[in-house]
Amino acid sequence: MKDKWTRYEYRQKRTRDKLAQRPEGRPRLSVHRSLKYLYAQVVDDGAGKTLAFASSLSKELKGEKAGKTIAAAKKVGELIAKKALAAGVKKVAFDRGGLVYHGRIKALADAARAGGLEF
Repeated sequence: MKDKWTRYEYRQKRTRDKLAQRPEGRPRLSVHRSLKYLYAQVVDDGAGKTLAFASSLSKELKGEKAGKTIAAAKKVGELIAKKALAAGVKKVAFDRGGLVYHGRIKALADAARAGGLEF
């Protein structure tokens, strides 16, 4: 059996290959999960700019219980959807990197969809 980092690299390569086939001009919603926090950003790769950014450390979520819970991931998903719509982005490509689409990643994606983003 392959170790977990090798499986992670396979998932990451597979995800990057699928993102390379996305329609031109569609920004990507990139998600990073650390051991304590969750980060999401909408990136326009053509221009090389970040259009919107949210994390469980954001000022908007300061009073909330931030951290590594599914509830915090839902809040980050709602916040990134709100900021992306304010920046004029409605359709994105979801970039989970090599992370498994489960738990906090899935909760963030579902909340972003509920907030108005299409992917």
